[in-house]
Amino acid sequence: MVTVDTHVIIWEALKPEKLSKKAKSAFDKANESGNIIFCDISLWEISMLITKKRLEIEIPFLEFIDLLRATRNYRFQSITPEIADISTNLDSEINSDPADRIIAATSIYSNSFLITADQNLRSSKLISTIW
Repeated sequence: MVTVDTHVIIWEALKPEKLSKKAKSAFDKANESGNIIFCDISLWEISMLITKKRLEIEIPFLEFIDLLRATRNYRFQSITPEIADISTNLDSEINSDPADRIIAATSIYSNSFLITADQNLRSSKLISTIW
């Protein structure tokens, strides 16, 4: 089982060459078994990127998400009370970005590896990462 950072979702769908070989392999293996955790905060991040035109795609946000759902075996994970608690009690080595903290907390809560290129998250001793 793996949790994926928002940029990994985007890159895997639109620019898979940006993923490391190890990240792509872990993603593909988890996709085969339906064990890719997609944090609901990533939905918000992707929508914001599209709205602010920092991510330009040719279809509306909801169609993009529907396409991801149809072509990948994502398990959408909402913010549970436990994930919220973990995210607010993480050490300061995790940056203060709420989305990063929720994604990291989800990875901890689900006892899964986090696929991320984010150096801050990768250098944390609190999270097991793949890149």
